[in-house]
Amino acid sequence: VQLQASGGGLVQPGGSLRLSCAASGRISSINVMDWYRQAPGKRRDLVARIDSDGHTTYANSVKGRFTIPRDTVKNTVYLQMNSLNFEDTAVYYCHADTSLGTDWGQGTQVTVSS
Repeated sequence: VQLQASGGGLVQPGGSLRLSCAASGRISSINVMDWYRQAPGKRRDLVARIDSDGHTTYANSVKGRFTIPRDTVKNTVYLQMNSLNFEDTAVYYCHADTSLGTDWGQGTQVTVSS
């Protein structure tokens, strides 16, 4: 599965941003799609996850602020980020867990700065 992430950028604290991850290839093999993020000097951590049944999981640090909607027609998963703060600054990665293995998209930078 090929994943194309987009939508990163610079945003002020308290602002919103939406990331997109478009999947192509063997879509039917996808079990789970999720977003990870990695800040400088830190490990890559799970942010949000959605499975094939539409069940979602969120990291405690983003609960109530982020959502992971999807468009099954467009084969796209989004990360809607609201009430952004400085700690959300990171490179965000789209990821898919498939019956064939795992795939990563390229990272997209999100910078929260005043």
